[in-house]
Amino acid sequence: MKRVVGLLGLAGLVAVVVAVVGRGRVGVAHSPIAALTRGQRRVEMGRLVARRAADRGVTKARSRLASDETRRRLQAELERREADDVVGSLGEMKGALMKLGQMASYLDEGMPEPMRQALASLRSDAPPMPSDLALTEIERSLGRPLHEMFLEIDETPVAAASIGQVHRAVTVDGREVAVKVQYPGIAEAIAADLDNTERLAMLLALVYPGLNPDELVRELRDRINEELDYLNEARNQKVFADYYEGHPHVWVPAVHDDLTTVNVLTTEFVRGRPFEEVYEAPEEERQRVAEIVYRFVFRSLNRQYLFNGDPHPGNYLLADDGRVAFLDFGLVKHFAEDEVDQFAVLIRAMIDRDPARFRSAAEDQLVLRPGAPFEDQEIFDWFAAYYELILDDEPVMVTTDYTVDLLYRTFDAKTHDILKHTNVPPTFALIQRINLGLFSILGQLGATANWRAISEELWVWTDAPPSTPLGHEEAAWLAAKAAQPAASRPSK
Repeated sequence: MKRVVGLLGLAGLVAVVVAVVGRGRVGVAHSPIAALTRGQRRVEMGRLVARRAADRGVTKARSRLASDETRRRLQAELERREADDVVGSLGEMKGALMKLGQMASYLDEGMPEPMRQALASLRSDAPPMPSDLALTEIERSLGRPLHEMFLEIDETPVAAASIGQVHRAVTVDGREVAVKVQYPGIAEAIAADLDNTERLAMLLALVYPGLNPDELVRELRDRINEELDYLNEARNQKVFADYYEGHPHVWVPAVHDDLTTVNVLTTEFVRGRPFEEVYEAPEEERQRVAEIVYRFVFRSLNRQYLFNGDPHPGNYLLADDGRVAFLDFGLVKHFAEDEVDQFAVLIRAMIDRDPARFRSAAEDQLVLRPGAPFEDQEIFDWFAAYYELILDDEPVMVTTDYTVDLLYRTFDAKTHDILKHTNVPPTFALIQRINLGLFSILGQLGATANWRAISEELWVWTDAPPSTPLGHEEAAWLAAKAAQPAASRPSK
């Protein structure tokens, strides 16, 4: 068995994460869902940064003449205060900055434990809007009194995240549902976060000197703006739900169109446990869940030409019936078939161990700047890290170190000279979330499988037979689906 292990340390990443997530705060005088102007948000960001710097300075001064034990205690207290302050700020901020904090919570196991645990709470335990305001928003958006639509609706949300919060309810015809309501003013708040596209483009160009940042920024803005439209999310979710209907391991909750608007999304209610509980589960369950998540991501990409661009634990649930439920389809990329074929060309050159062909394909697809001053083998070896799970037909264990190494390869141009000659075309933009999200989950699970064999089941050009027990169960589901009358068969 091969073990995928990264080579780089964590200190630099921790510094970057803490610095970045510390750039947003709404003061206590503001509503947690108020949309601030860009100037107000800049002021609040500055206050948080100044407050944290002052706290660190005082702690450093107190530590100079202290004993080792006292220094450790002071550092631990600082880490707890920092976690509470930064994460409380992000929770109140909502929007794009809170999403950044959610992502940071599962990227780096080397982060101070108080910060990592506090950031993890943003995935499902962020400060909600007051219940009366939430219910008023649901009623206003759906255009009818609540009692005409629901027999009951819980005032306390079951989850609160960066754009909206979710309430359990029972409809007048007896359906148990999850009602997601968007925070009022959140669209304006996110617009303020994303308003300075010139600065974002400059940052991206520093990381990728060969990058055309304008197209990439436009792609990211378009996807995030789509996430604010719950009607768009409903359309996305229905495509996934139709395709995976009856699947033995995957549950995408059905959408209730009669109770869905641009600001409210109503779906089946999933009874289950938070996904994070699987990290402490027995080995067999961890491996089973890891394979289900991997199959869902790559089957959707290779067979539906869809990628759900927000793969993190807060969007998954361990359903009581043993399936994994996948939630939140606001950030979905729809690919053309020829765009997915571009990924296939790179994969095939990589697994064929053909450096010249890989380089040519990377240049053709604008992933690599033509004429980069490196040998074909150097280019091949650098990119191979992204494909290491599928390079060989053998079991591979994913580790958290592997995810950290990919993160550095993606963002640290000082460490990796080849990165200065790479680019991220719009087609590839959201696919990077696999490296940052999916592989992080697999690493925390210690996921071990023959990923190459599983992938060959999912790739169109190989269409291999099942290689695992879960694969056999999935094949039976596919056969049953294919046998359905054409009129009742879910779309591809």
